Amino acid sequence: MLREENTFVKGHALGNDYIVLDPVRLTFPLTAQAIQRLCDRHTGIGSDGILALAPSHRADFGLRIYNPDGSEAEKSGNGLRIFGKFLYDHGYTTKTTFTVETLGGLVGIELRVRDGTVQRIAVEVGKATFSSTEIPAAGPPREVLSEEVEVGGERLTITAVSVGNPHCVVFVPDLSPADLRRLGPQLEHHPLFPHRTNVQFAKVESPHRVSILIWERGAGETLASGTSASAVVAAGVRRGFLERHAVVAMPGGELEVSVSEDWTIRLVGDAQEVYQGRISGEFLRALREG
Repeated sequence: MLREENTFVKGHALGNDYIVLDPVRLTFPLTAQAIQRLCDRHTGIGSDGILALAPSHRADFGLRIYNPDGSEAEKSGNGLRIFGKFLYDHGYTTKTTFTVETLGGLVGIELRVRDGTVQRIAVEVGKATFSSTEIPAAGPPREVLSEEVEVGGERLTITAVSVGNPHCVVFVPDLSPADLRRLGPQLEHHPLFPHRTNVQFAKVESPHRVSILIWERGAGETLASGTSASAVVAAGVRRGFLERHAVVAMPGGELEVSVSEDWTIRLVGDAQEVYQGRISGEFLRALREG
């Protein structure tokens, strides 16, 4: 079926859901407008974004990641797990270890398969950096650690980190969804972050466990995010709050995250296919008519 025109897969990882497709099978261009329509939960398929197979000269596969607003993301830990499972389940590869090129760099994927079924997926997310020039963050070159910023009339202490995409981590004594919804969008668009940023509010439960809430750049409040989990553990290690292996609890579920001495991050979790489908001619006509 997935070799036919305008077909797709819907998958999720801890409730973070994506449409997965091969653009060469589409009869229409994957424009910002098309992405917005497809991701709309009322008039489209509905998702937190789109994972599009792409060519690569540096890796086994290439991946483009699109947010629901039509913008492009550099990297997604949950998206990469969904994508890795998609490639294996639908015959793009028979290998259980392979590389994927993203805008945020090369990523290694290891599939843990039993009886022909993908059980768990490990993703080598890349290296964490706190350098303002690499995040990027405005101002003089520095590590963005424990900096105070003013948001919504409040002063927050933030740590910024890049794991191939930008993150702003706020360690708090208690998690409040209301605070996330109020302050998350303001932090996302704060002048400190010229390319905008993903935002996490994090409560350290123990040296090996942290609970987080996520405001995803271009998508809003999200049940789970692999790169967010990675960024929080890296920030927690750098600040002395967490050990190098920790469990990250999110509204959608838990991920295991490890940070090596050279700040390379590895995360492990599952992913599930929800359904396969075909974009209808009626939807395509509406898309063409604007």
